[in-house]
Order: sequence, then structure tokens, then C-alpha cells
Amino acid sequence: MTPEEAETASPVTATVRTDLAELLQLSWPVVLSRLGIMGMGLSDSIVVGRYSAEQLGFHALGWAPTSVVVTMIVGLLSGVQVMTSRAVGRNNLAETGAVLRRALVYGFWIGLACSALLVVGGPTFLHHLHLAPVLADGATRPLVIFSASMPGYAISIAASFWLEGLGRPKPAATLMWIANAVNLAVDLLLVPGVFGLHALGAVGGAWATAAARTFLAVALLIYIARMPDAKAHGVFGKPETNLAAETEQRRIGYGAGISNFFEVAAFASMNVIAGWIGGLAVAAWAISLNVIAIVFMVPLGLSTATAVLVGRAYGARDFAGVRRISWIAFGVTVTFGVLISFVLWPAAGFIAGQYTKDPATIGMAASALVISCLFLIPDALQVVCAQALRARADVWIPTAAHLTSYVIIMTPLAYVFAIPMKLGVNGIVWAVVVASFVSAGLLMARFRYLNVRGR
Repeated sequence: MTPEEAETASPVTATVRTDLAELLQLSWPVVLSRLGIMGMGLSDSIVVGRYSAEQLGFHALGWAPTSVVVTMIVGLLSGVQVMTSRAVGRNNLAETGAVLRRALVYGFWIGLACSALLVVGGPTFLHHLHLAPVLADGATRPLVIFSASMPGYAISIAASFWLEGLGRPKPAATLMWIANAVNLAVDLLLVPGVFGLHALGAVGGAWATAAARTFLAVALLIYIARMPDAKAHGVFGKPETNLAAETEQRRIGYGAGISNFFEVAAFASMNVIAGWIGGLAVAAWAISLNVIAIVFMVPLGLSTATAVLVGRAYGARDFAGVRRISWIAFGVTVTFGVLISFVLWPAAGFIAGQYTKDPATIGMAASALVISCLFLIPDALQVVCAQALRARADVWIPTAAHLTSYVIIMTPLAYVFAIPMKLGVNGIVWAVVVASFVSAGLLMARFRYLNVRGR
């Protein structure tokens, strides 16, 4: 049977193949874009760390308070992807421009508010963490510079999410990696001080991040303005007031923003628990978390692609398409989780050895990475399912599931496993395993419930 005859004989199979191809085509540029965000932080750490270990400490402490805010901003603006894809599904291209304009204004004010909050309260927060005064003082200037770049960061997120919602993630991914090159160039210029410039250390690393964020925001806006079909998408036209659409766009962001806050805060508490175990435990947990974060970029990319395609089907009121696309995404996610687990499991020791030469730390990190393989599948599945639910207008259940799983269950369980039960870093990882399965189970149950209800 020829391919044409097969498609004629099985239209459902052909539709599934089309959806799968589009899902993968949308996913990989988003994965590269998210890896670019991590790459920016990695290049800062490497350049500053090679210049001075003390300055790296200042840089890391200055970045820490802003990391929670950055994640919150990403969540608060996630409604851009969903509302844009829904408008595409309704064949209302002009409405996508309204989504963008709302997002840029909303993002600017969010960024400005976060910047003011961090500049005013961040230094005080650092000085009340019982750190050595030299550490708190050294981290204050990088913190202020990181904070000042928040409006540009928020604008870049809004613009890139809009392009992803249109199904055009490649320009955002390309510009993200160009921004990485800008970041590295400024790092190499300012951190050690070349061409007669004064060495700025951690402060130079913070300025590099600020410069890269500003470049990315401006470059994305220029690209959007120069799109051949920008006018057709309503980019330049002032949209009519639509309170219902504005409210829905923010509502989706509220749910995702709070979810992101819960997860980041919960995983930050794991660092504290590791610190109670000892210095080597902190290092081992940091290695494990870094590896898992890199792996997580793939399901994160899948979750964005899923939200776009589900939102498009939901906007077209194609509920069969919503269910079909979601199940395809779940299948791809589970397949990835299985494959990466089989790769990571035997390579755990080798990977840990690339981060440190200390045998005790390598042993703890390798053991933690092996156990981590148990939660790669449910952790990937829960983030994809959460985005699929938000794209079909189910906003608060994913937030409640994340609160239950990562705050109410994981945090106390990690303490019990790690300290009283004396499982150490492995105990922290076992708590993540339990939380991931609970989160995935709750979200998949909700997805199934909505399917039965016909929503």
C-alpha cells in the first residue's frame, strides 16, 4: 500500500502524524530557547568563577533573590501563548496583535514593579540571612543591576511568547542565542577588565546579563515590527477595549505564576535541607539539580508546544483535537522520559565527575542522579499536562496540584527522609520522586475528568 493509499484508508492515523510532526517542529526551537536562558547563567558563572571564587559567590548570592522573580514573570506572562494560539485557532489574526500589545504593557509594569521591589528590599533581605557582612555587601551591587534589567526581561518574554503562540518559535530561539553571544562578550570584557577597563568581577557579570536582556528585548521588538504580516496581525493597530480577554489573559498568568512560585520556593528549600546535612551534600544536590534542570528543558519545550496546539484547537472549539493533541504530547513526553532515564542511569558517575573531582561528592551526586531517573517521567508528564489544562481554560487546578505536591508533600517529606531517617541527599531525591508522581497523578486525573465532561 502506498503512503497516499494509507492516508486515504486511515485518516485518523494521518491526522495523528500531522499533529505529531507539528508538535515536534514547534518543540525543538523552544527547547533551544530555554537552554539559551540556562546558557546565559552558565557563561556568567564560568567567566566570573575563573576570575575569582569570591566574586562568583557574590554573583550567585546577588542572582538568588532575582531567580524567584524571574520565574514568576515567566508564569505571569504565560497567558500570551495561550491567548495568541486561541486567536489563531479562531482565524482572528488581528486579535493576536491585541494580545501582544496588552502583554508588552503588562510585562513592562510587572518588570518595573519587580525591579523596584528587588532594589528596595533585596539588599535588606541579603543582610538578614545571617551571612558574613562581606558576602552580603559584595552581593548587593550585582543584585541591584540584575533587578534593574527586569522590565527588559519581561518585555522579551512577552515578545518571545507571542511568537511561540503564533507557531513561530525559531526567531525567538535564534535571537536568544545571539543574546548569549552578547552576554559572553560583555562578560569577557568587564569581568576581568580588558583594554584598560577596570575589572568588575561579579558586577561585570551582572552588567553582561542586563545588556543581553536589553538586547534581546529590542531585537525581538524590531523583528516583530519588520514581519511582513505584522499589519495583518494587528501589531500596529490600537485594539478595542476587551475586558473579558484582558482578564482571561491575566488569569491564565496568575495560575502559572503562582505555580512557578510554589515550585521554585519548594526546590529552594531543598538547598536549605541539604545545607543542614553538610557542605558536600549541598554540592551533590546542586550537581543533581543542574543535570535535571538541563534535562527538564525538553519537556518544558514540549509543554509550550502542547499549550500552543491545544490552545489553537480550543479556540476553534475542536474538543476532539484538544484531546488528541494532548494525548500525543503525553506519549512523546513519556517516551522521552524513558529514553533519557536509560541514558542517565549508567552515566551518572561519569556526569557527576565532570562537575567535581572530590570522590565523596561524586559518590553522593551519582547516587542521587540514579534515583532521579525514577521521577524523570512523571516530572516531565506533569509540566506538559499542566500546560495542556491551562490551554483549555483550566487554570487553578494545576496550581492547586503543584501546591499540594511540592509544598505540602515534598518539602516536609524531604526533611523527614534526609534528616531523621538519615538518607541524606538521597532522601531529598526520594521526596521529589513522591511529589512528582503525586503531581502527575492529580493532573492526569483532572485531564481525564474534563474529557469525560466533554470540555
